[in-house]
Amino acid sequence: MTKEGKVKTILISQNKPEPGKKSIFDDLSVKYKLKLDFRSFIQVEPIPGREVRRNKVNILNHTAVIFNSKNAVDHFFRVVDELRVELPQDMKYFCITEGIGLYIQKYIFLRKRKVFYPKSNLEVDFLNLILNHKTEKYLFPCSDIRKSTIPDFFKKHKLNFVESCMYKTVSADLSDLENVFYDVIVFFSPADIKSLFDNFPNFKQNDTRLAAFGESTQKAITEYQLVCNIPAPTKDNSSIVKALEIYIKGVNA
Repeated sequence: MTKEGKVKTILISQNKPEPGKKSIFDDLSVKYKLKLDFRSFIQVEPIPGREVRRNKVNILNHTAVIFNSKNAVDHFFRVVDELRVELPQDMKYFCITEGIGLYIQKYIFLRKRKVFYPKSNLEVDFLNLILNHKTEKYLFPCSDIRKSTIPDFFKKHKLNFVESCMYKTVSADLSDLENVFYDVIVFFSPADIKSLFDNFPNFKQNDTRLAAFGESTQKAITEYQLVCNIPAPTKDNSSIVKALEIYIKGVNA
């Protein structure tokens, strides 16, 4: 790795925000006059409802559903529609954040359903919320790639819980980026790193700095024999934006 140069261009491995919505990186881009591009390295593909049923998952055997992402919401209700399941009025929905809880309004009327989410976005608060409803029979619609936190929690506390894979995460086609280079690439999951090498098996880091959010993402970078230059969160930097700013401030000075 040569001496670290100034940061002028950054690639964020996420979808571009919807029109009219602000990105958490916008202020950073303006402050340091950065060229900021967004490109999801992964994409989600549905698992057909008939395959979910073939795996002996009966939605109506459960009294509560856990949602840890908007993708989980979309694909759960897709499967419900494909299988022509009529959800009972007393079905409960436990969402890891308020934003996901509000997103459910796309599919159901909140006043007629029971939706629960923690007061903060901390995972521990969500898990404590679950402990206040120990008697429910939980269904966890998820991807083939998911963190083990929620399943491990349910096993530890011996709660009634079934997880059902309703969608899968696959590498996106990044072939158009083959001859495009960025000063910094920001990753958010191990699947992002896998996608990079699925698309470019001979990828060399050279002068590109890599930022990674989360321990599992940082571990994946190391496993592919790359260097994580900008890790987050850390004791000093709780967010990836803060970590990027401190790094850019140093090398751009």
